[in-house]
Amino acid sequence: MNPSGEKTTASEIETNADGPGQTNTTASPRENKPSTSSNAEPYPPLGDGSIERNGPPALPFSKARAIVLVATLAGASFMNTMSLQAVVIILPAIGSDLDIPEQRLQWIVSAYSLAFGCFLLLWGRIADIYGKRLIFVAGSAWAAVMTLANAFVPNEIAFNLFRGLHGLGAAANVPTAIGILGTTFPPGKAKNYAFSAYAAGAPLGSVFGNLIAGFIAQYADWKWIFGVKAILAGMVAAAGFFVIPPPPPPPPSLEGQPNKIKQSVDWIGGALITVGMLALLYALTEGNVVGWDRPWIPVIIVVSLIIIAVFVFWQRHLEKKGERPPLMKVSIFKNKRFSAAMVIMGLFFASFNNFLVFATYFFQDYQGLSALQTTIRFIPTGVVGIVTAFVVALLLSRVPTYLLLVFGNVSMALACMLFAIPIPSNTTYFAFGLPAMILSVFGADTAWPSLTLFTSKSLPQEDQALGGALINSVGQMGRAIGLAISTAVQTAVMAKARGVPVMDVGETKPWDEPSLKGLRAANWMNFGYGVASLLIVLFVFRSSEVVGRAEPQTARSGGEEGIMNEEETGAERRRA
Repeated sequence: MNPSGEKTTASEIETNADGPGQTNTTASPRENKPSTSSNAEPYPPLGDGSIERNGPPALPFSKARAIVLVATLAGASFMNTMSLQAVVIILPAIGSDLDIPEQRLQWIVSAYSLAFGCFLLLWGRIADIYGKRLIFVAGSAWAAVMTLANAFVPNEIAFNLFRGLHGLGAAANVPTAIGILGTTFPPGKAKNYAFSAYAAGAPLGSVFGNLIAGFIAQYADWKWIFGVKAILAGMVAAAGFFVIPPPPPPPPSLEGQPNKIKQSVDWIGGALITVGMLALLYALTEGNVVGWDRPWIPVIIVVSLIIIAVFVFWQRHLEKKGERPPLMKVSIFKNKRFSAAMVIMGLFFASFNNFLVFATYFFQDYQGLSALQTTIRFIPTGVVGIVTAFVVALLLSRVPTYLLLVFGNVSMALACMLFAIPIPSNTTYFAFGLPAMILSVFGADTAWPSLTLFTSKSLPQEDQALGGALINSVGQMGRAIGLAISTAVQTAVMAKARGVPVMDVGETKPWDEPSLKGLRAANWMNFGYGVASLLIVLFVFRSSEVVGRAEPQTARSGGEEGIMNEEETGAERRRA
């Protein structure tokens, strides 16, 4: 079968593989019509698309180019995290220069996050249809220009606008980078290293973002931070233009036969999911700022959920009708393991991102450390992240996914617990802070490549960028919802400890006992996210195999894991 669900003809066997490392071995005697699968992904894999009996496929271009390619694509993850962390450090300086009140400073971060999270799915589908290389380069170049513009804008409104436009570019290149990795590398060690390197980009971006922002804020004008980020984003765009291989021409069966259906984008679905997620993330973000007692907050949340539900029904309608492709095939969620992977991603990143947020609050707001002193305490995450990425790359082809996910979630839960248990607050950083930082990176750099590689193998070639968008969207939703809940818990505990209503709780104060109780309560909540994620892994992934194995598998239209074949009957599977 080809990815669109049609039978593959004998003439297509030589040119149409279901994915890297897979080739069709049988043809349908019943149908003989051209494939209508998407023409976007046909990046030439690092090999001939087959796996030899005596070893992995050879790389058709040099290892040096493959390394530069992976580094370029990992740059998207690096720049995305750096863009968030670097700005957090310099918020007071930006607010002072642009006369932004403290209660509105969070919008400098939220404007980027909202645009990024809301446009992921739409950009992922556009990239799958019109070409990942084009969207990656364009998104990176756009991000570079918008970042540079932030250094010159004179007021709050313009600054937040360009931050949002920057997030729009990141929403284009981040899922596209995952899609290119998924379609370029065949199953095996090269693909494992590629996904692990991409996973390492996030903690490295966090560390370097903190370091660069800390040093520049200390010794120069904060505007130079945006100049540095613009230069790096421009380098990623230029490298992508030269290193990412262009898609090959369409196969002979499609030449001269333009297919309007396969080239179309579900703009209605794109508008629904974008508006729905924008409203939901906005309400969750504002709820922590203005208070959850504002009547319009729950109204926006309900409306956003209704819009998202309409999106799901619309996608199901398009999928059943079959006249044009939906933005996202909702039938993929009928597979228990795939759905569980998405829930795990949301819970895990609620735990991981919240750990970073509340660790920052602990060091900077409770212990009263400077931005640079706080940054130094996060340096181990970058150093350990590099080592962990290479170790995990080796383990992905040897250790079952189940064990990797168990290790990742246990590590993350323990990291949160170290900040939650009643250790004396003046205890040295090396006794609990350093171990927690190391454990958090063990968790992130183990769980993230395992889940992204599983998602990549689960979906067909023409949905790889969408898969990257989906897993990032789920992570963004988990982060936003998790932070809203943990912040609410922190505020409630602080209010109780101070004997005041929640609305009068005030801010976290240095060496203040109620503040410490609130931070610990929030970290217990983050610990709970990690435990919930672990329980799902234990129940759903126990029988999972090695996700990074390079052994050949039967070609299936739903990707190597056969996710899209869930609705086929046993007879249909025998005839395929």
